[in-house]
Amino acid sequence: MAVTRFGVSIPDQLVKAFDRRIRAKGYRARSEAIRDIMRDYLVAGEWERQEGPVVGTITVVYSHGTRELTRALTDIQHGFHGSVICSTHIHLDEHNCLEVVVVKGTTAQVQAIADRLISTRGVKHGKLVCTTTGSGLA
Repeated sequence: MAVTRFGVSIPDQLVKAFDRRIRAKGYRARSEAIRDIMRDYLVAGEWERQEGPVVGTITVVYSHGTRELTRALTDIQHGFHGSVICSTHIHLDEHNCLEVVVVKGTTAQVQAIADRLISTRGVKHGKLVCTTTGSGLA
């Protein structure tokens, strides 16, 4: 893989703050951090363009005591069986559960699954984390 070197003019204060942040995150060099930031930006572009397959995780937290909620969440996943890759159910305590659903499809499909799961009555919190299949990233 070829590597391109380029210069960037950035105010000292911004560089110092960036260096502190990346050190705290464990980066050994600015280049590694900048590559990750660039990849994140490109992944966001994949989602914005709505081109090709994307992947994501949908995390929901809910009380397992809510009537019919577990069945409703399972039914939604079965309704999208072509896009739901797997799910993991975790018992957080005697009342609350966390479920992580891994999904793949178009951005519209993945967003639709997330919207349905997160908006289900009884879900306390939900979040879609969008990522990429990686095929377009170096």
